[in-house]
Amino acid sequence: MLDPRIKLRHLSCFLEVARLESVSRAAEILNVTQPAVSKTIRELEEVLRVPLFDRSGRNLVLTGFGEVFQRYAGASVTALRQGFDSVARARASDAVAVRIGALPTVSARILPHAMAHFTAQSLGMKPRVVTGPNGFLLSQLRLGDLDLVLGRMADPAAMAGFAFEHLYSERVVFAVRAGHPLLASKPFEFTAIARHQVLMPPPDSIIRPTVERFLVTHGIGPFAEEIETVSDSFGGSYVRACDAIWIISEGVVAEDVADGRLALLPIDTADTPGPVGLTTRAGTTLPIAAELFAQSVRAAVRRVSAQR
Repeated sequence: MLDPRIKLRHLSCFLEVARLESVSRAAEILNVTQPAVSKTIRELEEVLRVPLFDRSGRNLVLTGFGEVFQRYAGASVTALRQGFDSVARARASDAVAVRIGALPTVSARILPHAMAHFTAQSLGMKPRVVTGPNGFLLSQLRLGDLDLVLGRMADPAAMAGFAFEHLYSERVVFAVRAGHPLLASKPFEFTAIARHQVLMPPPDSIIRPTVERFLVTHGIGPFAEEIETVSDSFGGSYVRACDAIWIISEGVVAEDVADGRLALLPIDTADTPGPVGLTTRAGTTLPIAAELFAQSVRAAVRRVSAQR
């Protein structure tokens, strides 16, 4: 823990005396008296229990301890100043402060809670949400047009240059309208889904390989009537209007299932979970607005997890 006796004024005063090698000139720059500067330096030396300056000559010269402490004190004050500047710029700008890419996996369940948490803080930072297929969002992230992407982790081959923060895992489900005839089948036969139209994730979607492996394992497919889509709005509307079956990540339909507008077929998909979280550019520091939004995402995940 940092000694509570050390204040920002100690660091600022020390750095000015070290830079100017003079108490009197440092006092002029800091707009305080010379005795006040001398007292502040003595207090700092008492806390550290080492001499920071050699006072034997006309000018004050740093001791070995002083040179070491100067490096760390300078870096600390610079980092603190940059933090203040970042906050000031983020609050002062009327431009978009954080740009979020969101996959359908999170758009219906996690993103609304995260956005509500973020905006409720009245930070004065404008967010922008961009949706689309994973390849498009990752390309925008790589170019710097997005600050982060929220959703399922992409295939490892596509993750070069990115960092992923795992927040939770979710499975693939088979969603249908409430009252679908297969819900009344006793016992339920998995192969019966082949008699219905099926909405499948397209080949370039994250979950397509998982879905294909699952279907092959159970000896099902290809389907006679198949529609490929990543649109959560189309998928939800379509399956509510007919007897089609939607194979999709659980998070996309969670709210509709909870409200009774959709139902899940009794198919054990426990071996289809995939990691969901935040994807960012590796080796870079998030802008303050993006980091604050990431905190809101984590809070939303905790809230949703507690409700399940």
